[in-house]
Amino acid sequence: MNSLFAIAPYKFEGMWVFDDPRVDLYQEPFVSGADTIIDALTADIPAAAEGFKMIFSPQAFPGFTAHFVWNREEYGGNWYRWPEREMEGWLCPALFKYFETAPKELYVKVSPK
Repeated sequence: MNSLFAIAPYKFEGMWVFDDPRVDLYQEPFVSGADTIIDALTADIPAAAEGFKMIFSPQAFPGFTAHFVWNREEYGGNWYRWPEREMEGWLCPALFKYFETAPKELYVKVSPK
């Protein structure tokens, strides 16, 4: 199993979404605070709405830009906190396309395409 995953979120109809044909996801939306977190993560990326790179992992890796901590399960998804920014976002059950169980921590790096 991979320890690093990569997706390329973009805005569609005003929502952050991503496609990942490897796991049969198309225009999968980020909602319930995850979208606001992406706004913060991409604030300094020009034209992020047209797409940007996001690498994520349950383990720290060189150059990660944000660290999220599992908070609780709800509606089949999981809430994660970004302690440094005092933000929280919900990740839907699509998380389980990448992980067997919800990781206790997630490390993320965002960069321009």
